[in-house]
Amino acid sequence: MEKKKWSTQKLIYTAMLAAVGGVLMSLEISVPMMPPFYKLDFSDVPSIIALFLMGPASAAIVEVVKILIKLVTVGTNTMYVGEFANLIGIALFVIPMWLVYKKMGKTRKAASVSMAAGVVIRTAFACFCNAFITLPLYAKAMELPLNQVIQMVASVNPSITNLTSFIILATIPFNIIKIGLNSFAGYLLYERIHTVSFVKRAVEA
Repeated sequence: MEKKKWSTQKLIYTAMLAAVGGVLMSLEISVPMMPPFYKLDFSDVPSIIALFLMGPASAAIVEVVKILIKLVTVGTNTMYVGEFANLIGIALFVIPMWLVYKKMGKTRKAASVSMAAGVVIRTAFACFCNAFITLPLYAKAMELPLNQVIQMVASVNPSITNLTSFIILATIPFNIIKIGLNSFAGYLLYERIHTVSFVKRAVEA
């Protein structure tokens, strides 16, 4: 009976984090010298907290639900391409981080290494995704040639002239900054939340 109670509490915590993630996903910040569809937000913070606090299943649920919340409340400004890419990236974000964190003993060092691994893996995925999935789909959705989409980006950063320079000058730095900030903020908040006695009892039950 007690296990069911704690399981219900975990579900409530997951739902709360997902709701916060949905709100944060709608609060986007434009980044100078970056494409207009590259927006900085802190919507990964709740999923980072969920991952360290309750495990990969909770983190995955937070990621999926926050995207659905944004689509229902705000809609999409990427022709659903960005949301599709986010869904693909969930497994590459959650699973490697959790495996590293668990294998290294769930220590602070393990958290640091797992977050670094998450940044590298998601950035590498973003490069592949932008080159072969996201940008081609985005161009197709807008009924524009891929080169014309790249030219739109060049209006904010003249150094970007082709797909390769787009990946090097936009995709890589943007993802390192965004994922790094989200991971750092998420873990700091996790450490504070985890020390709250009733939360600790609930997630460890």
